[in-house]
Amino acid sequence: MGETAILTQSALLIGLLATFGAGMGAQLVAWRFKVPAIILLFGLGLLFGPGLGLLHPSQFFGPMFRPLISLLVAVVVAEGGMALDFRQLREAGEGVARLTMLALPVNWGLGALAAHFITGFDWGLSLLFGAIVVVTGPTVVMPLLRDAKLKPRIAAFLRWEAILNDPVGAILAGIVLEIMLLQVPAGHHHHHLVMAWSLDDLSGALGASCLGAMGGVVAAWGLKMLFTRDMVPEIFKVPILLSMILIIYQACTLLAEGAGLVAVTAFGVAIANFHIPGMADLRRTKEALVVLIVSVLFIILTADLQRSVLADVSGPIMALALAMAFVVRPLGITLSTIGSSMTWQERLFVSWVAPRGIVAAAVAGTVGMKLLGAGVPGGGLITPAVFAVIAVTMLASGLTLKPLARLLHLTMSNKPTVVIVGARPWTIDLAECLRQASIPAMLVDDSQSGLTMAQGRGLPTLHAEVLSPHGEEALEERPVDYLIAATGDCIYNGMVCSHLAPHLGRQRVFQVSPGVARLDFYHGLSRDARGRLLGQPEWTYMYFIQRYREGWRFVSLEVTPDDLPVLTAMMNEVTPPLVVLVVKRGAVLAIHSAEEGAIVLQPGDTVVAFASPFAQRKLHDNVSLHVVAECAANPEGHGHGQGAPSAPEAAPAVAGLSPTEQGSARPGEVKQKGDVV
Repeated sequence: MGETAILTQSALLIGLLATFGAGMGAQLVAWRFKVPAIILLFGLGLLFGPGLGLLHPSQFFGPMFRPLISLLVAVVVAEGGMALDFRQLREAGEGVARLTMLALPVNWGLGALAAHFITGFDWGLSLLFGAIVVVTGPTVVMPLLRDAKLKPRIAAFLRWEAILNDPVGAILAGIVLEIMLLQVPAGHHHHHLVMAWSLDDLSGALGASCLGAMGGVVAAWGLKMLFTRDMVPEIFKVPILLSMILIIYQACTLLAEGAGLVAVTAFGVAIANFHIPGMADLRRTKEALVVLIVSVLFIILTADLQRSVLADVSGPIMALALAMAFVVRPLGITLSTIGSSMTWQERLFVSWVAPRGIVAAAVAGTVGMKLLGAGVPGGGLITPAVFAVIAVTMLASGLTLKPLARLLHLTMSNKPTVVIVGARPWTIDLAECLRQASIPAMLVDDSQSGLTMAQGRGLPTLHAEVLSPHGEEALEERPVDYLIAATGDCIYNGMVCSHLAPHLGRQRVFQVSPGVARLDFYHGLSRDARGRLLGQPEWTYMYFIQRYREGWRFVSLEVTPDDLPVLTAMMNEVTPPLVVLVVKRGAVLAIHSAEEGAIVLQPGDTVVAFASPFAQRKLHDNVSLHVVAECAANPEGHGHGQGAPSAPEAAPAVAGLSPTEQGSARPGEVKQKGDVV
């Protein structure tokens, strides 16, 4: 007996280790090769469970398996609710209303008809099946949206539909199931079930859902009071947030099946729209946790499928799954959006992208066991039918979402986009050079004067303060892959980089050097409080300003085999041309930073460099880079004096400022007329 327990524990530990390791491994592989992670996770679950028989989650956890799954799903749904900001409804409101109020009942009815006439399900089973698969899943939709770079409007359609409709489908399934079970007397089996709607069950479910929604909003308001009145230390905020989600879910689930999902959805939406200070940091922690939860859930739910269930996936069930993906969904969306402001491209895209997720799988597993326990004829076919729909819709949406979005022009950009904060003549010149190298660039500034010059050259601009809510919202509506903070205030540059690093990645935010002294590892600016260094430590804001006044400009150079050794040597030098970034083949961007390893150049790459007037003339005359580099290293011998002087220690005088004001500028900062000293 003891040996059996030890073996069971060992098998459980090995299974958990394999699940966590394989789950995160699949996420990394999917990120590296730009494929949907959900497909890999689903395949791993089939491999570990029905395939090799390594995982048996329901046997390991026993009766606690389904409750644990439900609690984890509640965390995922609540986190999805926190992504629903009412400001998104300004442009997408009508489409969201159509998808949540009209499309849901239409798809439910069409799904029930398809189940009845394709597989021969009774009307009761058909309505139950339609209720389970009527909604898309946030556990699948949100990861797909994270990687697809869709335009904000179409992304809002899919995001709101997935999160708001998810609890509604669970409630519908619960109502239909209760009515069906009431009509099966104990010890009797009926071959045909006649549906009779119970007003008591319907009104009870609606009442419980309303109470759950109100409870979620009240709980969110209470959390806001605790956090904003300094009644909770920072270290307790994430545990309290997670605990409230689990408590709200379980308490409302006791009222009615599905009411818990309504409550946590309302809780998440309320948290997002109360705009609690510091909640962005907590959300990032929860997002990371949700990635792990989703990875584990997909594997263990799929691994829990029995081989007998897979054997029940017959021809009619596969035909039903294909009909749900390619007939029912498009027809339902078409009927629901007639006369709406949605374009035909948006309607086609929403019709195609409808993956079912973990909520549908969890509800199907619970419903299947209850139907089998009650002896409902055909009840054992619900689970394989739902999982067939999940598999077909995940594969269809996961593999075709990006290509279809690009074909319909619903993506923001397929090339890496650089945002430059600070519109100055030299940054405008950099943006123009990037455009010539086929890299989109956008200039952002809170002053219109600098942007006017950029707009005159036809460059994309954004007039906003990037640290304001308006600036954040405006950046979300535009493609942003890399950031270069290039204002005269090194502290502000660091704030911008640290603020946007969680969204873009810390390796993709750069700032001009704050000065050699401020880069000291111990006494200088903390690496967490600034971005990566743009180029060399000597390349301060004033360095670029002064060189630009001397006639230096940004140029693009295509790397040839002959120039490869010279350009490679220039990566760590301060002799012109100064290599700023490299456009690799395939439009992959590599920005030069002395804090990281040298960029490996290859023939065919395009180098964007800052060149002196002498270097520009030589390059224009097609002089070899060998000669340009030698002349730059010995400017006296060539009589031009246009080498690379060391970075200036003091800023040049600015008209309109007194000597006292001039001297108050920090190293790397430029004082301008109108500044308050």
